[in-house]
Amino acid sequence: MRNKGIIVFLTVVVTLLCLYYLSFTFVSREVQEDATAYATQADGTVDFSARRAYLDSIWHEPVYNLLGMEYTYQEVKENELSLGLDLQGGMHVTLEVSPVEIIKGVSGNSQDPEFLKAIELAKERRADSQDRFLELFYEAFVELEGEGQLADVFANAANRERISLTSTDDQVLSVLNEEIEGAIDRSFQILRTRIDRFGTSQPNIQRLQGTGRIQVELPGVDNEERVRKLLQGTAKLEFLDVVELNNISQILENINTRLVNEKRAQAATATPETEVAEEDAVVTEGDSLANALSQDDTTADGDLASQLAEEGGASDSLDLEVSPLFSLIKMRGGLIYSVQDTAKINNILEREDVQDMLPANLAFLWSVKPFSPEGSDEQLLELHAVQYDRGGVAPLGGEVISDARQEFDERGMPAVSMTMDAEGARAWKRLTANNIGERIAIVLDDYVYSAPVVQGEIAGGTSSITGKFTVEEAKDLANILKAGALPAPANIVEEGIVGPTLGKQAQAQGILSMVAGLAIVVLFIIIYYAKGGLVANIALLFNIFFVFGILAQLDAALTLPGIAGIVLTIGMSIDANVLIFERIREELRNGSGMANAIKSGYNKAYSSIIDANVTTLLVSIILYVFGQGPVKGFAITLIIGILCSLFTAILITRVIIDWMTKKGDKSNMSFATPFSKNLFAGMNINFIGRRKIAYVVSAVVIAVGVTVMVLQGGLNLGVDFTGGRSYVVTFTEPVVPSKLKVALADEFGNAGTEVKTYGANNVLKITTSYLINEEAEETDGMVEQALVGGIEEFTGDQFVDEAATLEEGQFTISSSSKVGATIADDIVNSSWQSSLFALVIIFLYILIRFNKWQYSAGAIVALAHDVLITLSAFAIAGALGMTYEVDQVFIAAILTIIGYSINDTVVVFDRIREELSLATRGSVATIFNNAINTTLNRTMITSLTTLIVVLILFLFGGEVLKGFSFALLVGIIVGTYSSIFVATPVVVDLVEKEVANTPSQPVKQKA
Repeated sequence: MRNKGIIVFLTVVVTLLCLYYLSFTFVSREVQEDATAYATQADGTVDFSARRAYLDSIWHEPVYNLLGMEYTYQEVKENELSLGLDLQGGMHVTLEVSPVEIIKGVSGNSQDPEFLKAIELAKERRADSQDRFLELFYEAFVELEGEGQLADVFANAANRERISLTSTDDQVLSVLNEEIEGAIDRSFQILRTRIDRFGTSQPNIQRLQGTGRIQVELPGVDNEERVRKLLQGTAKLEFLDVVELNNISQILENINTRLVNEKRAQAATATPETEVAEEDAVVTEGDSLANALSQDDTTADGDLASQLAEEGGASDSLDLEVSPLFSLIKMRGGLIYSVQDTAKINNILEREDVQDMLPANLAFLWSVKPFSPEGSDEQLLELHAVQYDRGGVAPLGGEVISDARQEFDERGMPAVSMTMDAEGARAWKRLTANNIGERIAIVLDDYVYSAPVVQGEIAGGTSSITGKFTVEEAKDLANILKAGALPAPANIVEEGIVGPTLGKQAQAQGILSMVAGLAIVVLFIIIYYAKGGLVANIALLFNIFFVFGILAQLDAALTLPGIAGIVLTIGMSIDANVLIFERIREELRNGSGMANAIKSGYNKAYSSIIDANVTTLLVSIILYVFGQGPVKGFAITLIIGILCSLFTAILITRVIIDWMTKKGDKSNMSFATPFSKNLFAGMNINFIGRRKIAYVVSAVVIAVGVTVMVLQGGLNLGVDFTGGRSYVVTFTEPVVPSKLKVALADEFGNAGTEVKTYGANNVLKITTSYLINEEAEETDGMVEQALVGGIEEFTGDQFVDEAATLEEGQFTISSSSKVGATIADDIVNSSWQSSLFALVIIFLYILIRFNKWQYSAGAIVALAHDVLITLSAFAIAGALGMTYEVDQVFIAAILTIIGYSINDTVVVFDRIREELSLATRGSVATIFNNAINTTLNRTMITSLTTLIVVLILFLFGGEVLKGFSFALLVGIIVGTYSSIFVATPVVVDLVEKEVANTPSQPVKQKA
């Protein structure tokens, strides 16, 4: 073999690079173990906040010295082999930038009724359509207004350079599309900036092309609500004048008088039986904002008054005579209410008749954070009266902020320092100069973060926002201000949360299945191929080592499906060596010497190896392009595994075998043991002659599967395809799923709900479609609250956040996921597209390689057969009580089956092509049958090794991969069967006629 030196050199270089990058992983693990030891309390429980604090404290500290080069913990984390969320816990979020607000913004917030109706129609239709929102909006608008009317809505002063009253609909749509795409791009950049500063290690954010969606992965996150606020906050920063109560006291008194008179009128018309009750209502509700809140004025005279004065400025207005509407604790420009009463206040202030009595530029805004008076547990919020400029515009907006950072004020309290640009500095100077002695509210997303009294004119454009912030809250606020405002709301349409405990369990299961599969394959290959098997195992170990090292170099996360990809690689990568060794054994049986047999064996195996791996590689690339999340992780690992196996199985083994056989025919080299020497040799089974029996068997299995599927109402689709929320709930004692499902029905409004055991009888997976079409931020919390409340009422157990502290009588949510209906439709479509695209690509590749459409047709029929049998197996298993979900990972399994099956089929086709090229005598059926028999040894060995590792994955890989590994088990068996009984026989049937080979009419000219 030539170029051995280059192969050795490349092997050494790749090995050293892999060692270098994987060394960071080992160092990182040591540091994390130290952090865990630091945070472990006397009773053995781990304080996760203390663990995080420890890691944060050494973030910029050197923790690794490699040949004199020091690396900080941050640099170590950046270079380590990162783990996916399913292996370490964390949060996965897909956000969709709302085009609705963008379209409304371009219209100048038009109040045209037909325009608003078109918006609502488009929102309704989006739930059942894959069209872009802009297309749905235009379709609805044309239905209502006709064509050519868009310019009437969108031609305004802000758009005068792009849209005029004479603009066509296409021109207006072009501008709208440009605005939507620009908003998505800006949102992506802003979110990336926020995430980069969030503090989690190795965050990942990417825009999903062709959609308005942005995908975010945050490993190790333990505060989901903080993440939701950080990602969805639009960061609309405004600086507003605070209106003093004495300036609007008459307005408030008039409002209160109307409310009181209204209640008295209602009481007067009440029936005698309810008159007393209505009078009571006048006392508690008629005086409305005052009496409904049950707050006594006298509480302002004590310590609370002092505290409030310190919080909001001098309390010189406490003795001000104000109507009962606001007869609570009066502050300089603000009012204090109990948190539980804010909804009542909002309902009153949002009434149309109340709004009509307020000045157009006056608004009431709540403080962002509640507080408790000294010595009291009651949570209070301040309500601020603020004033906008004409047109509802703030005197100063957040777009002028050029920098923001968390710092500490003169009292040592967390604060946010902000710096403005030149224009903002001038406006800020003017605003503060006009409000000396008054308060200015610093408002973010319609919540008041601070309302300080202006002591004097502020020049220079640098100011601080102070308030009762924690350090974390101040950091988040600074990040949002510095990153900028989102151009439109970003709604969470898909979400997945995996607790750290479940992640550790997945790690253990994945490692166990990988090690067990590797051990069995290594042992089997040595038993079957003797010293050749030893060489194959060395190549296999190099392969796995390279896969891990390259994943670390590419900064690609290792996921649980990724581990499944490695397990599958173990089985599939041995295939190249099996092809080579079987060829070598064949040459030895034909009388060739060892040296010539090795040379000929490698040369004859190359074609099959390349064809088999290229087809599988094409399918893996399709998986990567169309897949998301765990599917993409699986595809990356499989791609790397295929490329590494080509290098290790073909090149590294050749170097080792050449070294071991340097004595030529006298070398003590063997490729068989007494057990395997003649196994499958000289087989002559008439597979082609029995093809019709195989056709009938396959048809019957598929018919039974389809029938069962229809009777069951289809397959058990996961939330990936149907939309919904899914929770894995862990208890300390077994819970009956069917009874809990009934108990949750009322809590979930009788929405579709499924409850089933998940790996153990004390772990349940609860899936529901309750409120899945609601986009409000609080919806996630409402569903989880309904779930927790229903479980607590049914079981009597108490909910806890941390699984690590789970005790008797408690339960926890170990993981959760959410898939919106729209994104579920997208997943269904992308699954169909990826499957069909894979079939088309394989058809074309086979056509190019074998130059006959019959080969392509035979391969595609076999692949369709394999997919149908696998789906049938899922349906039949469900009927037998073994229910597996059909989700994104299932689609990955289907495409893997396609890749595996075509791998096997191509090997047979390659042998047929070789026989035809040698002008072998006999009929087409005879030659095809001989090709199947001569490759049967390789087919059985490869299938057996792959089946072993997948079986181990099924048994020990955990519940998450149960459906995936079950599909692969069926697929490997069926793929092996179809390459023998379907693909090749179909090619025979499609050939126009079968003719006997003669010396004058070789088969290669006729077939």
